Amino acid sequence: MKASRIAAAGAAAGVTVLALSAPAFAHVTVQPEGTAAKGGYAVVDFKVPNERDDASTTKLEVNFPTDHPLASVMPEPMPGWKIEVTKSKLDKPLEMHGEKITEAVTKVTWTADGKGIEPGYFEKFPLSVGQLPEDTDQLVFKALQTYSNKEVVRWIEVPQKGQEEPDNPAPVLALSASEDGHHGSAADEDSDAKPAEKASAHTAASDSASSDGTDTTARVLGIVGIVVGAAGVAYGVLAGRRRTTA
Repeated sequence: MKASRIAAAGAAAGVTVLALSAPAFAHVTVQPEGTAAKGGYAVVDFKVPNERDDASTTKLEVNFPTDHPLASVMPEPMPGWKIEVTKSKLDKPLEMHGEKITEAVTKVTWTADGKGIEPGYFEKFPLSVGQLPEDTDQLVFKALQTYSNKEVVRWIEVPQKGQEEPDNPAPVLALSASEDGHHGSAADEDSDAKPAEKASAHTAASDSASSDGTDTTARVLGIVGIVVGAAGVAYGVLAGRRRTTA
């Protein structure tokens, strides 16, 4: 009896854990395709799962942060969805590429003109965004998910460091360090290589000239040695003859 009770309690606890943890991995999230570096541009995907068994997701609204406005926001066309981009005037104009930007995108809305996201499926909503801010490590996008039964789920709670994830967390885009490292061009590499090649050629020429000079000196010394040796032999022969004659 004790064993059966323990097993039943364990099963009930397992079901409770699954029920509580299910929403944690089924909320709206945002992830970059590649990297989202500070000061750069990126393509980001809002991943939207359908959490209902009896309704489809028919609308997604993504609100952009007003404390770090983005001047450039371009959605990718998606079959089965109508896309609306909302812009608003900025309290403080942005400067981009030497120009002042007085308005920025504050919301993007996708509305299904077909079945939407049916139960058991998810869909990605891509956006090209930039220029990403350099004075923050993340961007928070508050999102509203509407179902075909008129239910609206508000993914607007901002996760806090050191605290448990809220029930309806807002999508958060983490920003990586800026990519401002200098990489030399082919022309620079060629320019850098030429002095080295010249130095190498000069060294080779100097070595060659030195080698030629050494060879010439050796040849001259050899010839002088032969002449001196021949003179010595001739002198010895003449001296021998004089002695014989005497």
